[in-house]
Amino acid sequence: MVSGLLIASTGCLLFYPAVAVHEYWLFLTALFVLASGVTILQVSANPYVAALGPAKTAPSRLNLAQALNSLGTTVGPIVGKFLLFGGSAALAAEAATADSVKVPYLMLAAALLTIAVVFAILKLPVIESHSEEYDCKAKNHSLTEAPHLVFGVLAIFCYVGGEVAIGSFLVNYFGEAHIAGLQEHEAAHLIAYYWGGAMVGRFIGSAVLQKVAANKALLFNACATILLLVISINSSGKLAMWSVLAIGLFNSIMFPTIFTLAIDSLSSLTSRGSGWLCLAIVGGALVPLLQGYMADSIGLQTSFYVPLVCYVFIAWYAMSLPKLLGQWRKKLDN
Repeated sequence: MVSGLLIASTGCLLFYPAVAVHEYWLFLTALFVLASGVTILQVSANPYVAALGPAKTAPSRLNLAQALNSLGTTVGPIVGKFLLFGGSAALAAEAATADSVKVPYLMLAAALLTIAVVFAILKLPVIESHSEEYDCKAKNHSLTEAPHLVFGVLAIFCYVGGEVAIGSFLVNYFGEAHIAGLQEHEAAHLIAYYWGGAMVGRFIGSAVLQKVAANKALLFNACATILLLVISINSSGKLAMWSVLAIGLFNSIMFPTIFTLAIDSLSSLTSRGSGWLCLAIVGGALVPLLQGYMADSIGLQTSFYVPLVCYVFIAWYAMSLPKLLGQWRKKLDN
């Protein structure tokens, strides 16, 4: 976690020389380093949060952590607007230069560095079940033998792909005459409901998952999302618009819930399994490309069948999880 924070902080600091030399490749390098640090942080922090308590309530804990993540993505652009543009639309054109990112990214670098120092000083509990010296079963197996992880990786791929694909096409979708006929700036405001719904849903899910089995909650949300997509694809006007926006609420618990279910009972293989799951977020880069191709070929509204297929797979994973996990535990016992 400390390494991830330090790398992310370094990525933020690289924006300063990028501004000084005005080279686009250096901006991209800074973004890549920053994203690498965040990924390393996710690989280590997610399974750690899941392991800090009973396995039964692990999805609840990770949903709470991811809810705070979503809070950051909701509040961050608002704070960024004031830091970059002074909160005034009149100043936006004047302030929107490369130089305007210097102070915000220096502030982010300082914050990340401070958190890294705090984590370095804190004596966090050691998760003994994740250590090979305390693991006499899982360490003798490979990750490919764990079907709940392998299919969990595919489920994460589908979830991130479906979520990003839907979010990426909403502005164009709401611009369709038979949907809402909105201008781009009007449609952009509505997208906050989609991403904000994910934040609200994670806070709700954190409480619900204390009482409801994680795979059942995942199945319910996947089925609700499938239903909303079917309604949106086969309707028009406000019904089509609000049904697709409501998907954000049901997307909420999927990533943290799939994550915790996929690393269940991996013991010393947990950190490597976590790395596989974080790698699967590449679905957010590939599925939107596929939907874009389909939108050009068969129409924008019909192209939403692409994310629908993704959610069908997630529903199957939720239904099959007890069997998949049972197969892995049987291998451990043998």
